[in-house]
Amino acid sequence: MADHIHPFRIANFRSYWLSRFSGTIAVSAMSIVIGWQVYNLARETMDVRQAAFMLGMIGFAQFVPLFLLTPITGLVADSVDRRWIVRGTTTLLVLTAGALWLLTWSGHLTLGALFAAAVAFGVARAFSGPAYSALAPNLVPRESLPTAIAVSSIAWQVGTIAGPSVGGLLYAIHPEVAYGVATLLFVVALGFMFLIGPVPQPAAQADHRPLARIAEGFRYVRRNRLVQAAITLDLFAVLLAGATSLLPVYARDILHVGSQGLGVLAAGMGIGAASTAIWFSFRPMSRNVGVKMLAAVVVFGLSILTFGIAAHITGALGLRSSTVRLGTMAVFIHPAFLLSLLALIVAGGADMVSVYVRQSLIQLHTPDAMRGRVSAVSQLTISASNELGEFESGVMASLLGPVGAVVFGGVGAIGVTLLWSRLFPELRRARTFDPPEILETEPEHGEAKP
Repeated sequence: MADHIHPFRIANFRSYWLSRFSGTIAVSAMSIVIGWQVYNLARETMDVRQAAFMLGMIGFAQFVPLFLLTPITGLVADSVDRRWIVRGTTTLLVLTAGALWLLTWSGHLTLGALFAAAVAFGVARAFSGPAYSALAPNLVPRESLPTAIAVSSIAWQVGTIAGPSVGGLLYAIHPEVAYGVATLLFVVALGFMFLIGPVPQPAAQADHRPLARIAEGFRYVRRNRLVQAAITLDLFAVLLAGATSLLPVYARDILHVGSQGLGVLAAGMGIGAASTAIWFSFRPMSRNVGVKMLAAVVVFGLSILTFGIAAHITGALGLRSSTVRLGTMAVFIHPAFLLSLLALIVAGGADMVSVYVRQSLIQLHTPDAMRGRVSAVSQLTISASNELGEFESGVMASLLGPVGAVVFGGVGAIGVTLLWSRLFPELRRARTFDPPEILETEPEHGEAKP
């Protein structure tokens, strides 16, 4: 690999990284607290399957604005200063977290308020996702981009590790403490975003064809089969095997480890993903990238399958559990809990491999003038796999039970990977991230070279 500047040597990227890190901790902390509160409030009047369905509806509430707005937000990211888009959405998150803090502190928090917050999260992510993704390549030289993707993923994954644990601990102190800290972290993220100086931005298009320009992003993905394969494989695998929305069910009613155990479980995938991202930041992947992505998704499905049946396997073996307390902290010496956590760690590492390959292919195979719209298409599929996947998990849990839903998803992810290896031989044959020559400006009449 050619010599390149490490992204952390670039001031704008450092501010970008710190903003994303702080914001991710806040989002992860709020997500785990919102899920826990929704499930607990629902369990006051519902059984386990009905309450699990409410967790799925929280995911659906986030997905709807993402689905409706993403085509527009991609065009916005290619037309408006991407820094100001992120600044605006982070401000919305500050206000949302502050409102939840006030409602919790005053004792007026309801399921309706939590669902309204989920919608606000969806709106913010719809605009910030494409802007964030398209901004990173503007901050570093092209040859440093794969390392920047890995380092940026560290901010996300380490934040994913810290956020749920911090959220669980702060919730154990008092729920409004978790929201108060999240609000402050969003303020910090906003401050670092204001430290990013001017960056290159694609020239504004004056052809007055906004709908055509939106369609070009979808057309580019459709014509570039390698990018299409990477995006859709992640879509269907995580859509089926997205078990994280059911963690409150496992923590409360299957593993019986409470809010602190929930925080540890929620951090599991982040631990594996961050470890993998750190490895890639020093040893970037360079060969057989397609096969490695396919193998990683199979491992992801197997890990989710293991997580789904861990409690029942250990129960059948008659293994006993115990909890050791260290001050206010609970340390779980619990075979089912430890096996579940290990499965989630492996799943997170495998998912990071898939994310790394997908993001590198998208960013390196896409002209800068179209990165916002292509990133929007990618975000739409990520949202479908995550938020809509939470809805799918909730629906399946209401039909099959939480364990049956997770097992079904793990098997489905493996099946989709095997099918995609046949439908998209381009992915299986991809040896490196090196793209063919691509146009640095938008092609006329929406034509894009794959």
